Amino acid sequence: MELNSYNPATGERVGAVSVTPPEQVAAVVGRARAAQPGWAALGLAGRRAAIEPAAKLFMDQSDALGALLTAEMGKPLREARGEVRSCGAGMESDLDEMVAALQPELLVDGSTQTTLFHDPYGVCAAITPWNFPISMPHWMVLPALMAGNSVVLKPSEETPLIAQAYVDLLAAQLPQGVLQIVHGADQQGRALVNAAVDLVAFTGSRAAGIDILGRASSSLKRVILELGGKDPLLVLEDADVAAAAQFAVRNGFRNAGQVCVSTERIYVHQAVAAEFEAALVEGVAGLQQGDGAQEGVQVGPMINVRQAEHVRGQIEAALDEGATLLAGGRGHRDNFVVPTVLAGLDHTMDIMRTETFGPVACVMRVADDEQAVRLANDSHYGLGAVVFGAEDHAARVARCLDAGMIGINRGVGGASGSPWVGAKQSGYGHHSGRAGHRQFAQVRIVSRPVS
Repeated sequence: MELNSYNPATGERVGAVSVTPPEQVAAVVGRARAAQPGWAALGLAGRRAAIEPAAKLFMDQSDALGALLTAEMGKPLREARGEVRSCGAGMESDLDEMVAALQPELLVDGSTQTTLFHDPYGVCAAITPWNFPISMPHWMVLPALMAGNSVVLKPSEETPLIAQAYVDLLAAQLPQGVLQIVHGADQQGRALVNAAVDLVAFTGSRAAGIDILGRASSSLKRVILELGGKDPLLVLEDADVAAAAQFAVRNGFRNAGQVCVSTERIYVHQAVAAEFEAALVEGVAGLQQGDGAQEGVQVGPMINVRQAEHVRGQIEAALDEGATLLAGGRGHRDNFVVPTVLAGLDHTMDIMRTETFGPVACVMRVADDEQAVRLANDSHYGLGAVVFGAEDHAARVARCLDAGMIGINRGVGGASGSPWVGAKQSGYGHHSGRAGHRQFAQVRIVSRPVS
């Protein structure tokens, strides 16, 4: 049976891969189990040496891989190439960071000497989304491998071709069975979680994360979940309004809003709201939408018609309930949702509570910081948040927010070595940085008397 992949901008078939029958997933995991001890025995230096040559291959093949990514997922070609290149350009420093994070640590007190080891779990199942279909696998596969685990990747059924290309490139550097791929949809994902894996790393929807956590709990498998968000932007009375609006356009409409830390809710102080809304509408009007393969396109399509209908449905429901349309909202076609700005909203509306994952900015006016914080925190999500304002003022407000990552007058991404971490129902474990790399390893201590 084949899994066909279609270009979301044109509807054309891009290619196909063979679906993995669910009953064969256990055998794939068995091969990973058999390959893992030899891989672990190479040690950190040996594993690093095996993986490192892939960095140049990602760079050398970035144009072809970027074109495939755009054809399959729809994001603008410049962004697609950048996604591929980021994997290659950052690989050597990432590997160095992982080696440092996973080194044994020596602890000594007056009578005891303890060595703390970061050992492999065994077999890691990595289940990844379609919105960043090469960097999301990379975030999970690379640290899992460096920790000495073998990996079975189940990519999104929406982007199987670029995931297969990623695995083909990396697996060619590794012993057989250390990195394998399973293709399919929900059945294959469930079969992989139910199989004899030791760790499940997942990025995707909250509903799917709840299902995975429930399935993994029966055998107490380790789980790392990154479950999206409904990220707020707070624009304070003393904010640089033009800069805040520019950020809202960039962060709200990049990748057609299909980003877990996309700005979906905007709370702006009433004193600067009119100025902010005008600047936001002007910025959105300047966005060029179309096929990501075309020059100059900044906003591509939704991944499929279901996602497009979800976003359009949220917009229409909000308008029916009294929201005000400031930009867009009409002229949608096929998988394309016209970049839209809504105002006059409240938290009874679904669009202010349920993840949209589309090119929509929702603006609410607030009377003061306290109201902005209360509304921003009124969500079961807590991935990222951003505050624009005078720096010290914004920093005080930032410390009141229930999010794992908070940006002040900038996006949420941290300095080199920072983890990617969500709070509340946006995160269960975390990725990246020294702390994130260690999530893929079993901590084990060996103690002896001090001689």
